Formats: sequence, structure tokens, C-alpha cells
Amino acid sequence: MSSRDPRSPRPAGVSAVLASVMTAVGFFALSLFGLGALSVATDSDIISTPGLGQAPGIAGMIVAVAVYAGILSLALRVAEPRFRSVWTIAVGTALAHLLAVGITVLFETGEVVTPLAVMGGLITGGAEVVILVAAAIAGWAGVALRRTRASQPRWPWERDEPDAE
Repeated sequence: MSSRDPRSPRPAGVSAVLASVMTAVGFFALSLFGLGALSVATDSDIISTPGLGQAPGIAGMIVAVAVYAGILSLALRVAEPRFRSVWTIAVGTALAHLLAVGITVLFETGEVVTPLAVMGGLITGGAEVVILVAAAIAGWAGVALRRTRASQPRWPWERDEPDAE
């Protein structure tokens, strides 16, 4: 007589909230590392416009992380999230970062040309590519965490076998 296995329902993967939080932290870390590596590799500042403080970069990252987490949590609400949503997450996050930096520079300087120059520098300097790639990697990880149906490892003799009569 076999007893019911308490782990018989197939695991549902990581919860959407946990996947969103874990990968949002990962996105932030990847972005900071990538932007720092880009700055070291090019031997220049990410935002090299004189007179600007750190506010545009800080605002850009806050908005980027918030948009990333928001779009990812929407994508993970589906029972079987698709990896196609990673493109939406990555492009939306990069655009939100770019616009947040531009709007912050606009409020800081009061000019129209300076924000456009800063945004153009982020695009041509590679910073937006770093944000895009970091969001794509973290978004893929979030979808993969949600789709994975892993369970605890079990020895062969712990598995249920049909009763032989």
C-alpha cells in the first residue's frame, strides 16, 4: 500500500512577486556594473555635460528599475509567461531611463538643447545599450524563474513506482 506523496502536485515555479523583486535587484546590479565598466573602458563619464550633478543619473536609474519591475510583473501574471515579453521589458526600460534622464536635465537646466545633447550622448556613448542588455538579461531570468518547474531532488528509491502485482 503506497501513501500519497505530499509533493505530488507539480511545483508552480517561483512566484511572480519573488521573481520580480529578485530580478529587479539583479537588473540594478547589472546596470551599475555595466555602466561602471563602460565608464572605465571609455575613460569618460556616462553623462559628461559640465554643470550637471548626479540627479539625472539617479532619477534615470530609479525610473528604470520601477518601469522594469512594473513591466515584468505584468508579464509574469500569466500562467505561462512567454520569453517574447523580454523585448518589451528591455526596450521599455531603456526608453524610460532615457526619458527620465532627459526630463531631469530639462528641469535642472531649464534649456531644451542640453537634455537632447545628454540623451544623444547616452545613446551614442553606449549607456543605453548597457541598460537595454541588462534589462534583457534580467527579464529573461525573471521569465525563466517563473516558468521553471523544479522540485527538490529525490533519490531513485524515493520516486513513486506503479505497484507490481
